[in-house]
Amino acid sequence: MGLVLYSALGATPYILLRYNQKSFMAILSYNEITLKKIIEYNNEPFEVLASHVFRKQQRKPVNQTKLKGLKSGKMLEISFHQSETVPEADIEKKEFVYVFKNRGEVWFHEEGNPKDRFSLPEEQVHNELQFIKEKTVVTALLWNEEIIGIKVPVKVELVVVEAPPAVKGNTAQGGSKQVVLETGATISTPLFINEGDIVRVNTNTGEYVERVEKK
Repeated sequence: MGLVLYSALGATPYILLRYNQKSFMAILSYNEITLKKIIEYNNEPFEVLASHVFRKQQRKPVNQTKLKGLKSGKMLEISFHQSETVPEADIEKKEFVYVFKNRGEVWFHEEGNPKDRFSLPEEQVHNELQFIKEKTVVTALLWNEEIIGIKVPVKVELVVVEAPPAVKGNTAQGGSKQVVLETGATISTPLFINEGDIVRVNTNTGEYVERVEKK
């Protein structure tokens, strides 16, 4: 059952849902469904990847969103209308250490407790971990006491282990080439990147950011 709280000025009520008798989960109005919020939609947690509120002619405003299912990986484009609300997902975050991959399973342990190990299917976390080295601390997202995904640093520095040589004269003209990083991931870089270089990568986009000076 919901609980409605009113501000001291008697303005718009803040609507909350009781969750597990311990915490409260906010209900978001259509224009509060914004970038990086995690909402519950069709009984699944979805992360908001894009949000744009607009009005067509004389019609009421609409929030056009792009959502990613954190359990299913499903991508949706949903329009939320002015009269619609959704609950914000009650997500708990915990720190874990990425240990290794083996036979389609990815193993982690709780930070500070190496004996407490668990695994997730590699297909569930492949995109997030392709640029992450073993022994890196990651943030696990828990919903209803179930791990539904992980968050990794937005930018990481990795060593290039394979890079085709640049043809003389091409580096001055721009262009790109495919290189292999120490995690096994392949990215596109400028032609001047060589084997042994350290590059900074955006893990959200999988794109090269810049070359890092060797220490």
